[in-house]
Amino acid sequence: MALPVSKSAFAEIVEVALRDLPEQFATALEEVRVEIRDGPTQRMLRRVRLGSRDLLLGLYEGRPMTERSVEESGRLPDIIYVFQGPIEEISATREQLIENVRSTVLHELGHHYGLDEDDLDDLGYG
Repeated sequence: MALPVSKSAFAEIVEVALRDLPEQFATALEEVRVEIRDGPTQRMLRRVRLGSRDLLLGLYEGRPMTERSVEESGRLPDIIYVFQGPIEEISATREQLIENVRSTVLHELGHHYGLDEDDLDDLGYG
């Protein structure tokens, strides 16, 4: 079922997926970077309590909007990591790659807005 693609082809797929985001989510990307990685590090997996055999498609690193204060400054920008290997592993077609990237970014943007896993499941982005 896996559909491996080159790094440049995957980067193009991510661009297509990001262009298709609803406007309210697309505007959040002005303050959140999206970065492509081959896969998560062991530290990332431990942070979200997953093992090395678990699939992690993406990860939000930052401070959710609901936890911020106007007094904060000097913070590193928030970032969403999109993991190419795991997304390829669950995708059989280019269209599935695009949809899996899109849903991963939406899921991680939900964390940016302060939603937890249950909230995201309720919205269909679990």
